[in-house]
Amino acid sequence: MEDPSRFGPATPPLRDMQSVLERIVRRLSARHGRSFSKATVAQYVDECASRLEVRAHVDTHLPVLIERFADQRLAALARGLGLSPKPVPEVLFVCTENAGRSQLAAALMRHRAGDAVRVLTAGSRPGTEIAPVVERLLAEQGLDVGDEFPKPLTAEVVTAADVVVTLGCGDACPVRPGRRYLDWDLPELAGLDIESARSVRDALAVRVDGLLHELLDRPALSEPTGRRHGGGA
Repeated sequence: MEDPSRFGPATPPLRDMQSVLERIVRRLSARHGRSFSKATVAQYVDECASRLEVRAHVDTHLPVLIERFADQRLAALARGLGLSPKPVPEVLFVCTENAGRSQLAAALMRHRAGDAVRVLTAGSRPGTEIAPVVERLLAEQGLDVGDEFPKPLTAEVVTAADVVVTLGCGDACPVRPGRRYLDWDLPELAGLDIESARSVRDALAVRVDGLLHELLDRPALSEPTGRRHGGGA
């Protein structure tokens, strides 16, 4: 079951979504005003709202997700267009639902890379919540998904990325010149027993460390995670 605390305090039922979106536009316009007009910000907010509303099942948290999604897209667009600094490499993990392997890989890379790499995720057909097995596999390592949530794949995050890692989403990811594309062919987590799921996690950890070695020119940052299960089964 989804943890409401992950998204902050719940908001009242949305009787006037337009006024909520207008407040989001004002906040994001202040944040991205050096790169984009208020009209552009409003366009992105409206589009993010329409893309998330159709699959949202926790309406009280929808404004939070809309604002995060629009913020990420605008920031990625600014970096991709050279309108804002891009001080570190960017890696985008993409799977079908953005609820399993891409979230797991992203969390492992964030833990290993810290601020040395920007990590984003997306899904070609995003689900509604992160799979519980992902949270379990990360908890065994003392990690969590933070404030991540499944979100649609958009052109902005692909354009901003230096490396795009696909995990089972086929040709859904648009190709942009100058990006490096990797396909990590690993089983879906859905339907796996916990030991098999741990094997997928450990394989992802090895590949994440190898990619970081290439991006940052430094050795793998940790031992294989398969040695640490936290005693859970």
